[in-house]
Amino acid sequence: MNIKSLLLGSAAALIAVSGARAADAVTVAEPEPAEYVKICDVYGAGYFYIPGTETCLRIGGYIRYDAAGGDLGSFDGARGADVKDGDSQGTWKKNARFTLKTWTGQETELGTLKTYTETRFNFGNQGGLGHTFSIDGVSIPGGTDNFAYNKGVSLNFAWIQLGGLRVGKDESAFDTFIGYAGNVIQDTLVPYGSFDTNVVQYYFDAGNGFSAVVSLEEGSSSYTIDSYVPHVVGGVKYTQGWGAITGVAAYDSNFGEFAGKVRLDVNATNELSLFVMGGYGGEDFNVGGFQPNPSGHNFFKLWDGNWAVWGGGSYKFNEKASFNVQASYDEGKKFGLAANVAYTLVPGFTVTGEVDYINASASDYHGKFDGIGGMIRFQRDF
Repeated sequence: MNIKSLLLGSAAALIAVSGARAADAVTVAEPEPAEYVKICDVYGAGYFYIPGTETCLRIGGYIRYDAAGGDLGSFDGARGADVKDGDSQGTWKKNARFTLKTWTGQETELGTLKTYTETRFNFGNQGGLGHTFSIDGVSIPGGTDNFAYNKGVSLNFAWIQLGGLRVGKDESAFDTFIGYAGNVIQDTLVPYGSFDTNVVQYYFDAGNGFSAVVSLEEGSSSYTIDSYVPHVVGGVKYTQGWGAITGVAAYDSNFGEFAGKVRLDVNATNELSLFVMGGYGGEDFNVGGFQPNPSGHNFFKLWDGNWAVWGGGSYKFNEKASFNVQASYDEGKKFGLAANVAYTLVPGFTVTGEVDYINASASDYHGKFDGIGGMIRFQRDF
């Protein structure tokens, strides 16, 4: 009886323990509800709500590969030194770029709150053998070699805008408000203004085709303001279905000089658009100053002489192919001509082939030179 009772008690205890463990095993925590990303279509395609907020975010950019050849004066060519005997010889000018862009938007009681950033990463050769090259409009002296290398990262845009007020890193309103000089790659064979600057701007849109801007700017490089007085830009624009008329005026506070541009855009047909733009600015050579200005340039007037003109157009053959051309000339007797054909192989991937020519007759600003070159560009936008 004792053995039997012991066996029965042990079995009961095992069953009780097993039951407790089984009950513990089936007790699981409730899963947290998943929070899926929601599409935001208020500001256009590609935006989504940042989870837990009312802010809409879009991420995009492009990857680009350029291969160019020709004379240095056209900005297309590069020079190299033969590794065996050091002789100077022509070579490809290459550049690969990754650009990251972000946009945000949110509605507030004071209007739409927006931000925009654009950061660029470049790898390629400099142009060669002491030749000054340019990255995003900033001139950088060339070295004694022409090696391919990782170039510096550039912050091209980083601004905040609430309603019409914009502050941060932008390009000068002297160029952005009136528009760039055509849809060609080398649109600065005759330069039409500097770009990089910090800004405090206000945009006004009357809603009937009239718009305006006032911009206080810091400048950049040797054109950075040298006191508390900013560079100032003001502009007005009238836009209709046929095109637009735009004017901008600027004051360089360093040299105390003014510059201005006027532009006419015409949508001739659904396929053909044309533009012409003229610029005029003062020249303070300031030869005896602390920082001489032998070129007579300022932050806004980078062309030679007082006046310059640019003109060109774009023609769309179809949804995939277009032809773009731009011609430019200034009082310093510099002439530039650029033309390209852009073809979209598939949506988001475009190949552009361009030919550039520059000619400068001898003047007070430079000697006589000319150059011709060509470039092919592959670009994937996303």
